[in-house]
Amino acid sequence: MLGYIIQRLLQAVVVMLVISALVFCGVYAVGNPIDVLLSPDATQQIREEAIRLYGLDQPLWRQYLDFLGRLIQGDFGRSFVFGSPVLPLILSRLPATLELTLVAVVGATLIGVPLGMYAGYKPDSLAARAIMGVSILGFSVPTFWIGLVLIFVFAVQLGVLPAGQRGETRELFGVSWSVLTANGWQHLFLPALNLALFKFAMMVRLARAGTREIMLTDTVKFARAAGESEATILRRHVLRLIAIPIVTVFGLEFGSTLAFAVVTETIFSWPGVGKLIIDSINTLDRPVMVAYLMLVAFFFIVINLLIDIAYVALDPRLRLRKAS
Repeated sequence: MLGYIIQRLLQAVVVMLVISALVFCGVYAVGNPIDVLLSPDATQQIREEAIRLYGLDQPLWRQYLDFLGRLIQGDFGRSFVFGSPVLPLILSRLPATLELTLVAVVGATLIGVPLGMYAGYKPDSLAARAIMGVSILGFSVPTFWIGLVLIFVFAVQLGVLPAGQRGETRELFGVSWSVLTANGWQHLFLPALNLALFKFAMMVRLARAGTREIMLTDTVKFARAAGESEATILRRHVLRLIAIPIVTVFGLEFGSTLAFAVVTETIFSWPGVGKLIIDSINTLDRPVMVAYLMLVAFFFIVINLLIDIAYVALDPRLRLRKAS
């Protein structure tokens, strides 16, 4: 297992190197940030000084090599707009996005999987049809529209929940968390619900399909012949057999939500990384854009590694295969 992890880490280094080249060239080859940073009335001398200051007078390959040299030292450069190091700037916004993502994806999984299993266990019941109807709604309606409806209903009409911002936080291990205060939960509920609806629909359909398939297998027939209760069969056999695809989808959805919760953060004015990257795109803040995309790639690599480790923990056959 240790050798497998080392092999994956070496592959991750190569992948990150390739991604760094693609991201850097793609971002730095588009647009001119000087046109955004400086006033149109700036003289040619001021423009030339700004170009030299940001190193934009160098060839693209030279800029990339300089970027790699700084990256090895953990330096992602300095923001053109904020004038501060990029990595601390992104990490200061990351806890808000991470918290929102965790609440949305974990909540959708904890609610969606049991409901999906029930819909697969009793597919013809009225409750199962209602569950599948809600899942269709989660798939069909755009996220931005749901967010606007949630704000209109709960914040404008009923006035029971705030329409945006993060609310009160409390520090734990040096990180601010909204989930540790009642006011924070009030501000967190609507954006988390908005993010969770699509994930909920996906988990429901995945769990339903897996349950319906497994209920027809010999494993369930033998368990019933052995006198096991239906609850035990669902918990011990069905849930365990559908766990691998659920873990896969959970990991991928967590990564994609963490990386691209831009729409929800914009609608609810959530001070996370998504709002920062939108502002960076508008101002062509290239160092922030490159660092963000690099961190997204890193998160997906880590998540995929954790998924593979979870596979081995859930399926004994994979442990035997790795050992051989």
